[in-house]
Amino acid sequence: MAWESGGAAPTYSQLEKLAYSLYKRPLAVFFLPAPPQEPTVKQEFRTLPEFELDQLAADTRYQLRLAHALQISLQELNEDVNPARRLIFSDIKLSTKNNLVKAANEIRTYLNITLEDQSSWKSSDAALKVWRNAVEEVGIYVFKHSFKQKSISGFCLSHAEFPIIYLNNSTTKTRQIFSLFHELSHLLLSQNSITKLDTSYIAQLPKKEQNIEKFCNALAAEILVPESDFSKQLRNTKSISEFFVSNLAKRYHVSREVVLRRMLDRDLVSQQFYETKSKQWADEVETGGTGGDYYATQASYLGDHYLSLVFSKHYQGRLTLEQAADYLGVRTKSMAGLEEMLLRKAAPS
Repeated sequence: MAWESGGAAPTYSQLEKLAYSLYKRPLAVFFLPAPPQEPTVKQEFRTLPEFELDQLAADTRYQLRLAHALQISLQELNEDVNPARRLIFSDIKLSTKNNLVKAANEIRTYLNITLEDQSSWKSSDAALKVWRNAVEEVGIYVFKHSFKQKSISGFCLSHAEFPIIYLNNSTTKTRQIFSLFHELSHLLLSQNSITKLDTSYIAQLPKKEQNIEKFCNALAAEILVPESDFSKQLRNTKSISEFFVSNLAKRYHVSREVVLRRMLDRDLVSQQFYETKSKQWADEVETGGTGGDYYATQASYLGDHYLSLVFSKHYQGRLTLEQAADYLGVRTKSMAGLEEMLLRKAAPS
């Protein structure tokens, strides 16, 4: 073809079709000086058994490629230096030997969110937005997308300057909150991670990886449901009921399963009861999502910090409209709607 030989070039519209419809690659990749190196999934991730990695859906692999492209975009837009005033992944380094309570307190203090703040939020949606913003303020960009492979809860990619967390927006808000801190735990261990909703795979991992996954789950639970407050709440009740579990879940803005797991760890409920109720609740819960508004959905996927970064470069004259659209992974005709969405969020209420 003339395109391949260099005798002709596709139009911008044709390039968009090639990127989004045929090759399933972010458009910005086509403007790189050379094709980016793509390590294999097995080289990058050790948090799933090999047979699970072999079964990753094409859409999940696409989201991983998109995440790598976003990291490249962050490097380019920020000229290789993370602009955050504080970098949690530089200031807090963990190992699986860390005391969970101390590590969780350190992370909470760093994020500057108290338990009083957490219990005052009106909904899980509000909680997710505040937690996400707090994590992004300390140097970790958080992206989302609705995965076709519903069993994946999220993943993270470590990096010296631009580690990122990527959440499955098809899961509930409470699950996304837990996944946010599970993946943050991996990043503070300086590791990549892919995580599934069903944790039965952990038993099939080598011993070292088992310990890592258990540590990250336990640390996420301790951050969200601090042991000291949890003990206090238990002392104030005479019986463990589903109503009590639900109230605690609302207090911490976590799933009922997380609360019940904390109770199981204390031998307050049986393994059979935990598994039965967890399955029942998993079948009942509604999935996450932002509805049918395209611009609200894209803004949620990309996040306010990344949107603001790209539009600020555009306003400074450092990116053309087409280049800004490439970095956002949208068509140029969608830019006005995204800009309006961003300005609406920034306007004082």
